[in-house]
Amino acid sequence: MTAVTSPSPPSSTRPVSQPDRRALLALSLGALGVVYGDIGTSPLYALSACFSPEYGIIPSRENVLGVLSLIFWALNFVVSFKYLSFIMRADNRGEGGIMALLALLHPGRDSTRRRRILVSLGLFGAALLYGDGVITPAISVLGAVEGIGVATPALPEWVVPLVAAAILVVLFLFQNRGTARVGAVFGRIMLVWFAAIAALGISGILSHPSVLRALNPWYAIEFLGRHGPRGFLILGAVILAVTGAEALYADMGHFGKRPIRSAWFAVVLPALTLNYFGQGGMLIADSTIASNPFYGLVPQWALYPMVIIATAAAVVASQALISGAFSLTRQAVQLGYSPRVTILHTSQTEIGQIYLPGVNRTLAVLCVLLVLGFRSTDNLTSAYGIAVTGTMTITTILFCMVARERWSWSLARVGTLAAVFLLVDVSFLAANVVKIAKGGWFPLLVAGIVYVLMITWKRGRETVTGILHDNALPLPLFLEDISRRQPSRVQGTAVFMTSDPGGTPVVLLHHLKHNKVLHEKVIIMSISGEEIPQVRPEHRAEVTEMASGFYLVTGRYGFMESPDIPALLSTLGSRGLEAKPMETSFFLGRETLLPTGNSRLSGWRKKLFILMARNAQSATAFFNLPPNRVVELGAQVQI
Repeated sequence: MTAVTSPSPPSSTRPVSQPDRRALLALSLGALGVVYGDIGTSPLYALSACFSPEYGIIPSRENVLGVLSLIFWALNFVVSFKYLSFIMRADNRGEGGIMALLALLHPGRDSTRRRRILVSLGLFGAALLYGDGVITPAISVLGAVEGIGVATPALPEWVVPLVAAAILVVLFLFQNRGTARVGAVFGRIMLVWFAAIAALGISGILSHPSVLRALNPWYAIEFLGRHGPRGFLILGAVILAVTGAEALYADMGHFGKRPIRSAWFAVVLPALTLNYFGQGGMLIADSTIASNPFYGLVPQWALYPMVIIATAAAVVASQALISGAFSLTRQAVQLGYSPRVTILHTSQTEIGQIYLPGVNRTLAVLCVLLVLGFRSTDNLTSAYGIAVTGTMTITTILFCMVARERWSWSLARVGTLAAVFLLVDVSFLAANVVKIAKGGWFPLLVAGIVYVLMITWKRGRETVTGILHDNALPLPLFLEDISRRQPSRVQGTAVFMTSDPGGTPVVLLHHLKHNKVLHEKVIIMSISGEEIPQVRPEHRAEVTEMASGFYLVTGRYGFMESPDIPALLSTLGSRGLEAKPMETSFFLGRETLLPTGNSRLSGWRKKLFILMARNAQSATAFFNLPPNRVVELGAQVQI
């Protein structure tokens, strides 16, 4: 596949009109609900994790100021400086994320070794996001519900995880309804949340105003120097304050750069800073609240209302990650790294609002198991961080390659930027490595499984395509034979789906061999997944008229789109190719894969690929073909 992108300045790959003030406010409010849900709920558990007994850091005045300074400057460096100032410059026609970086690098034009390295980095970074997508709903909802334990200390310890699990089950059960209706209120919920945590933070700061000294970065430096290795390892908890930063980049196409930046600097950063410093002020005044300083800020009378607000905010944060997993899976399908899956559109107007039942069930089971298995945010934070820091490090590497090779930045400029970014990214990553045995293995396990599945499917499909191509009859030779033999023709149009437009589809050969006839119009159609988010309507299809009533049609779809063959055919009338719906038949080949071939795939990969192929969604449903107009013919393929 070749990415259809045009050379452009670093800031964008397409001209973007600046929204007016009202539109900017609306988009910024929407960004609060979708982009900042994860990072916005981190005050529920981030500071308490820093003073967890495993680090051995007591909440003294000096230590509280040092940790607060680390959190404040981590927020500003990672989000304000790295992502908002630099990473968001790299967009693929307005869309961000690791897939966009891979497309900007044009890996398909590079050498085999280089392509493997780039694709492996990008795919593993994408796979890590699945681990993040499993943990975020669990830790966010669990952190919010833990307020019940603070309000009612006499409750048995199993009540909180059960309540959290029940909320998660309800959340996943409602995914099939789509986010179209509830999405409008997400921003308002998060606006209430940020206002509430800011107000709580102000009250905490007033209890101990000297906590504002932590704005000075010297306190962070002094803390790290004073505690040595223990101070370094606490970065594994500080990173919890910036989880969700990758969402700024991945969701850029939904809102645009300016609304995301405006929401951060006008609402999110001030609210987070006030709340963290308020928690710090309360900790200095009363170190006994170290196990849950967030709810230590809340007056007794407001505990239950705050639990409700926090739970609503946690659901919003969870929804963003769940929807992100849906979108990422569709991208993988379109780019050939995942078998076809059931994709249901939950909105008639928003292309990005989709529901994937299989992915939803998997996420639901894993999230509930995490909550019931770890039972508290203190335990669950050990599993958090690895996925986030790994994705951030990979993003830095790919971004610097884009800056150097696509934008032609000087080696000194790119080297300096890479050194600064990687110093921070690798420090956070190294501090989280020690948590692998305590739970950090979970996101790595999820990422590893997803990565193996994606690579296996890609290599398996390439193997099958290669076998079919080698055994296929070249299309020009077939057309010459048709012209010479003049088989009987019947009225109507026949569409033969193929992954190799240069060869004659096997299903076409079988059809002619057994039925002895051809339709008046024969369309050989292939679908190309492009490494861009969306394909413009004028570039959707390429039509080539062949001899003897044959047409070669290539449909192009971006990784944010789902193929719709009937809709594609309806647009070809203006190009002289009319296919009436009730006179059109679709012919598909169903391959029976056998692991007895001599391909280079290892035995276990063959079996895994065959298992994935058997469970893939049918081509009829995936391409939105009318079932009563589809004919399937089978063939055996030895891989």
